[in-house]
Amino acid sequence: MNHASNETYSWSHQLWGDRVSPKFLNDLREAVSQDVIPFAELIDRDDLYPLESVKRLARKGYTSLLLDEQWGGQKASFQECTALFEEASYASAAVGISLITILQAQTIIKLFGAPSLQELVLPQFKQGLITSYALTEANHGSDIRQLDTKAYRVANGWRLQGRKSFITSGSAAEAYIILAQTPVGVSTFFVPAQLPGISTEEGKNASTFGLRNGPHVDLILDEVIVPEDHLIGTEGKGIRQALTTLDFSRTVAGAISIGIARAAFDHALRFAAARKAFDQHVLDFQGIQWYFADMMSHIDAARLLVYEAANALDQHKDIDRWSSQAKLLASQVATRCAEKAIQICGAYGVTENAPLGRYLRDAKAYEIAGGSSEILKNTLGKHLIQFSKKNLATY
Repeated sequence: MNHASNETYSWSHQLWGDRVSPKFLNDLREAVSQDVIPFAELIDRDDLYPLESVKRLARKGYTSLLLDEQWGGQKASFQECTALFEEASYASAAVGISLITILQAQTIIKLFGAPSLQELVLPQFKQGLITSYALTEANHGSDIRQLDTKAYRVANGWRLQGRKSFITSGSAAEAYIILAQTPVGVSTFFVPAQLPGISTEEGKNASTFGLRNGPHVDLILDEVIVPEDHLIGTEGKGIRQALTTLDFSRTVAGAISIGIARAAFDHALRFAAARKAFDQHVLDFQGIQWYFADMMSHIDAARLLVYEAANALDQHKDIDRWSSQAKLLASQVATRCAEKAIQICGAYGVTENAPLGRYLRDAKAYEIAGGSSEILKNTLGKHLIQFSKKNLATY
């Protein structure tokens, strides 16, 4: 167990404050201390899917927070869901992204799935169902408008054929959300992992230096048959459905980055308050105080934006704008704070015994994963163009 991380986590909330109810956060922080922190270093070091942590959190209801009570959920607010991702990722960003692929699957099914599919799948999340959001293909990357994976209607449903690449959480997934090309257009499917014709393969680039929650596998679909109702929503509307889901998940992605930034800040503060140099504590140097002042201001600003984005989700208003801003800013702040925390800690900061290298690797990886900064800027640019067409006569 990382006793230093647990000690730091015990006072962190006093510095950063609570954004949701203390009762919810007290229970959540106890779960993080028991179920995430003890495994964080091992998960990163060995590139493991955090199975034990995720299953424990599921048993406590944290993987089904947003679901209605009829599905075994708590019908929690997005504010509370955001707090879950922030706190869990303070301990382990790998756990955070494992939770996000679960959230993405249940969100797209909840928003667009047939009632029979909702009845079948949504209650399984309370039992610990692990899912993966398998959009990417080797030849297309972020461009999902045309796909090599195909789906064809058959007598008893749909037949899927193709290969998905670099799939987060794919090494442990018990079910996948798949985008595939149909004669009508790109469509979305729910595909249980145990079906005949499904296999995974680790490519040469399966392991990443950050956000290490197991190898990013290739998913192979070889004549896989799924029932009719495993088509999610309307055939040919898969891109819109997938992007809508990403708009929801990008807000909690921002919360993951806030968790990383806070962890880096707190660890550096603990070091600077204890370490002495030239007959004074490192924290007593004005230059070091200025580092912390900048970091704290940036974290607070990004954190406020993330929770404003969560409020936009609860209000269902301007979600694409707020979620894109939240992830864009929070991911940049996390990287800068991790870099500065290493600088403050000096030689200790670059040792393998310190967690700061993990924070930096995770933070930088999330400037790319889950929607790169450039993609997010494009989204925000489109939002401004739409606003200008509607409101500015000169455009």
